[in-house]
Amino acid sequence: MLPGLFGDGHLALRMPVTDGAALADAIAAIDKRHSRLDLLVNSAGITRFVPHGDLDALDDGLISHILDVNVRGVIATARAALPLMRRGGGAIVNISSIAAVTAMGSNIAYCASKAAVDNLTKSLAPIIRVVSVSPGLVDTEFVRGLDQAWRDEQSGRTPLRRLAAPEEVARAVLAAATALIFATGAILPVDGGRPLG
Repeated sequence: MLPGLFGDGHLALRMPVTDGAALADAIAAIDKRHSRLDLLVNSAGITRFVPHGDLDALDDGLISHILDVNVRGVIATARAALPLMRRGGGAIVNISSIAAVTAMGSNIAYCASKAAVDNLTKSLAPIIRVVSVSPGLVDTEFVRGLDQAWRDEQSGRTPLRRLAAPEEVARAVLAAATALIFATGAILPVDGGRPLG
């Protein structure tokens, strides 16, 4: 188990991943309070549904916003956190998506951004221990707001016949951080076998 992960030793901060100065300030606050950083979870991500064939609807602003948050944010947070994490042998867990390998997702820029996250996980592995947790469709408030027939279709195409619960993704992050300590550069699917369906 990583020291400082539970109890009074933990600290949660909101860090806007597109603001390098704010990231540096947050890491400085962690350094001041704990002098170490055991775990960084890169969970920030955005998307919007745009049919894959409708490239005109995938405007430049949306593409830039998705890549800024989903890709540049991972790089920026890792860059800000690495000096402090190296002191105590910390780990990074990146939240990816099966869209990275299936190329099925909310839009093609989102799929590309998650493929980049998996590549970043592998690229960072020689520098620090890092794992991608790669969920399928997760039963979040956002997903519950989508068409019920579509959600049912997605569940039906998943061998385990349901969507992932947010808690299952959280448990995968915890496992990557605390139990799978000899894994690095790995992609951990939490998808109910969806690519097989």
